Amino acid sequence: MLHSFLPSVVRFSEADGAVVYVADNGSTDASVDMLCREFLTVRLILLEENQGFADGYNMALQEVDAEYVVLLNSDVEVTEHWLQPLVDYMDAHPEAAACQPKIRSWRQKEMFEYAGAAGGFLDRYGYPFCRGRIMGVVEEDRGQYDTIIPVFWATGAALFIRLKDYREAGGLDGRFFAHMEEIDLCWRLRARGRQIACVPQSVVYHVGGATLKKENPRKTFLNFRNNLVMLYKNLPSKDFASVMRTRAVLDYIAALSFILKLQFPNALAVLRARREYRLLRSSFTPAREENLKKTSLSVIPEWTKSSILAQYYLRGKKFFSQL
Repeated sequence: MLHSFLPSVVRFSEADGAVVYVADNGSTDASVDMLCREFLTVRLILLEENQGFADGYNMALQEVDAEYVVLLNSDVEVTEHWLQPLVDYMDAHPEAAACQPKIRSWRQKEMFEYAGAAGGFLDRYGYPFCRGRIMGVVEEDRGQYDTIIPVFWATGAALFIRLKDYREAGGLDGRFFAHMEEIDLCWRLRARGRQIACVPQSVVYHVGGATLKKENPRKTFLNFRNNLVMLYKNLPSKDFASVMRTRAVLDYIAALSFILKLQFPNALAVLRARREYRLLRSSFTPAREENLKKTSLSVIPEWTKSSILAQYYLRGKKFFSQL
């Protein structure tokens, strides 16, 4: 990944005046030796063990002093002047805490990328979807989503954020380890009145699934568990009971669906996720209380009040433009 993608990051980021850091999250291969030998301008942050996506960034950013930072996955190819539209937008919009570029698929360059596309939204029951990707349907990028718009969440694959906002919101929640942590962070920021945007004038290409494949049971477990924890941490009190009741039903339907497809490890992962959520929930109560206390925006426009599952499966709406 570093051999393939770091050259474009160094070339096109340093040309725009940025400093490139690589945080080594306790790797056990020859990555560090290769970096020291072949990427002399890159600043290396060594973490002794794998802290996960979330705490890995939290610890690395303690070593960084900048107005803006970009959290960038190791499987992202950037393009010439990719940073400038993001900087220009943030400079012109002090109310914005974070933004993201347009994310296309590295494997199919004309297609949006599943995990980020042209900006993220959240449905009533905590299911994320994107402008350019709903459920498993990913659209071709024909310029249909090239406007800058406010979004609920910006992808962690290429998250451009004010370091001050990142720190004031508490950063990524390290207890998530990986998956959903950027949505949780963006939810906290939006609830506190800060804005998130997608700036499609900046384009990057993301491999996606480079660490854990989509069908990996570990990924299923983390996605379901962390999604439930995120809802617990951030849901307003008036919505909490009804949303969590419905989510329980939907999760058991998801487990049944995996069983019918003979994906038994994934079905067990969903059940394990619900069990671990119940065990962990009380430990997240202080975070929930803090988030509710600091909430200043009673209604988040980018948090849709409908179900994306109903829109997709019952009403046949497969594209964001149809919603």
